[in-house]
Amino acid sequence: MSDGSQMPALDVVALREEFPILKRDAYGKRLVYLDNAASAQKPRAVIDAIKIAMEHSYANVHRGLHLLSNETTAAYENARETAARFLNAASSDEIIFTSGGTDAMNLVANAMGVDEIGQGDEVILSVMEHHSNIVPWHFLRERKGAVVKWLDVSDDGEIDLGAYEKLFTDRTKIVAITHMSNVLGAPTPVKELTRIAHEHGAKIFIDGCQGAVHGGVDVQNIDCDFYAITGHKLYGPSGIGVLYGKKSVMNSLPPFKGGGEMIDLVTTETVTYNDTPHRFEAGTPPILEAIGLGAALNWMSEKGVDAIAAHEANLRDAALDALSKLNFVRVFGRASNKAPIIAFNVDGAHPHDVSTILDRTGVAVRAGHHCAQPLMERLGVTATSRASFGVYNTFDDIEALIKGLHKTHEMLS
Repeated sequence: MSDGSQMPALDVVALREEFPILKRDAYGKRLVYLDNAASAQKPRAVIDAIKIAMEHSYANVHRGLHLLSNETTAAYENARETAARFLNAASSDEIIFTSGGTDAMNLVANAMGVDEIGQGDEVILSVMEHHSNIVPWHFLRERKGAVVKWLDVSDDGEIDLGAYEKLFTDRTKIVAITHMSNVLGAPTPVKELTRIAHEHGAKIFIDGCQGAVHGGVDVQNIDCDFYAITGHKLYGPSGIGVLYGKKSVMNSLPPFKGGGEMIDLVTTETVTYNDTPHRFEAGTPPILEAIGLGAALNWMSEKGVDAIAAHEANLRDAALDALSKLNFVRVFGRASNKAPIIAFNVDGAHPHDVSTILDRTGVAVRAGHHCAQPLMERLGVTATSRASFGVYNTFDDIEALIKGLHKTHEMLS
């Protein structure tokens, strides 16, 4: 994530006009949307791309030979090319469309679980993973006898590379680790994590569902085997995500789902499979959603990923400074170069109550365990509130959050 230095400033006032939903109110008050780590709002460019596709040229993709199918296929495959550029993949063949980050994680776990991960084979996870990057590996523990090994983190979410390397044995098959904590906002040293995994003959899967939102991603530079993103956090639609996978790795894995498109030849006696990416895209894909994701990634690139990160870094610093002045608020995680994702608790108040009262002031935050229960246990809490900032948030939004927290404390103390 950028530190905010020497980056062109975004015109956030003008940019906010591109998000129709920000014009509405909440209980008669200005909507302050601070739940971006869960799902970001959509700019007009994304809404229009989906609308135009539905109204002008919608048809199923690939095997149709008529005009509408050809046009829709071109738009769908252009979205694949856009995703490849966004992640700096070597080829668009390394971009597999999924229904989201969760689907991508399940795809990798299930495909590797066929032949590569069995009884006694090891998977390394960190304690700050999202449940989507925990449960599929637990499936392999339950069903295949795999061993899940856990990497601890500091209170701020930082990783000790020495402790990480000590977890490897000759039975370690894969590391599955987040690029950025969805609770602490802490980035992980993915390039070093990848280097160490490869030195020990293991593959590495990186959950980039948060990390790709807050800074540029170069999968070739990282050298990871797999990297997942999800559309709804990237200002795109829900129901769409991307699994990047090295072409040589993906072609060596068996398909996860069976159906149309993923086959080469089907007879009554046998079946052969297509090459990646199509071998992992069974059935009618999320066509409109992919087109919307392509529009979202183009929109982010046009605004400038570095400029977005610089703006968010300024919001992060201002929010952390303002919260540090509230002696009734505990903030979790202050890792160097963290994302604008701030988990906090109000003394004597349950996070659900905090969220409810803030909501009535027009401020939308999230409360709960954030699908990260192992991390909650590590932090010694059952839940937190979480304010997460996006490209359209302003310093006025921070002021509204602070005012709402003062009101919350007055009501609940």
